[in-house]
Amino acid sequence: MTPAIKTLEKARVSFDVVSYEHDPRSPAYGEEAAQVLGLNPREVFKTLLARLDGDKLVVAIVPVVGQLDLKALAKAAGARKASMAEPQDAERATGYVVGGISPLGQKKRLATFIDISCQDYPAIHVSGGRRGLEIRLAPDDLTKLTGARLAPISR
Repeated sequence: MTPAIKTLEKARVSFDVVSYEHDPRSPAYGEEAAQVLGLNPREVFKTLLARLDGDKLVVAIVPVVGQLDLKALAKAAGARKASMAEPQDAERATGYVVGGISPLGQKKRLATFIDISCQDYPAIHVSGGRRGLEIRLAPDDLTKLTGARLAPISR
């Protein structure tokens, strides 16, 4: 049981857990999950960490078929500039390993932004807190539990 699943159980929201055998040779974790599980890749979201103005860490959640638009993230956050966080900084801040970073149950509560396209689906998939573990939940529940703001942050 991961901190992400414990968070969902404590909040008593509806969710499903789906697991698969992660191929350690695959560097595209979210895309691998969509393919192996037969999911629409537009409904599978990856959790990324970025730095605003070279300092503040934030969480960005975007579809695996797209890329994080750093300029759009900076604008949504009211910052001048955004850049990707170093993997070790992301792991230290969240308590998860890269490829298994869940937006839920992180060590530090960080400002979170979810791509607005999540509203196109009744449920989306996000990492469950380890490689090969996905959680399916309503975008509204994810937004509430993370305190996220919705914004057009992917391209």
